[in-house]
Amino acid sequence: MTLLTTVFAAVICTVIWYKNAPKNNMKIGVLCWLYWGASLMWLVDAVFEYCELGAAYFSPSPADMLNDLYLGLSATALGLVIWIVILLFKDPKGVIKASLFKKKP
Repeated sequence: MTLLTTVFAAVICTVIWYKNAPKNNMKIGVLCWLYWGASLMWLVDAVFEYCELGAAYFSPSPADMLNDLYLGLSATALGLVIWIVILLFKDPKGVIKASLFKKKP
C-alpha cells in the first residue's frame, strides 16, 4: 500500500506538472521528484520483502495493509510539507515578500 500510495501521488503530480510545464511557478517539479523518489524507495523495499517472504508477500493481513496505508499517506503528507516549505522560501509569486514589506498608512 505504501508503494501504491506514493505512485498514485507521483503520477497525479506528474500530470499536473506536465500540464503546466512551461510556467513552473509553483515548483511542482520538486514535488514530483519527492514522490518519484519515495516510490523508488518503496519499490526497492517491496522487492527485498518479496525475496524474504516469497509468495506470502501477496497475502498481507488487513492490519498490515492498514498500517502500510497510513505509512504511505504519512510519506505523501511529508512530501507536501517539504514542498510547501520550499515554496515559502522561494516565494515565486512574491506574496510573502509583499506582505512583509507592505507599508502601513
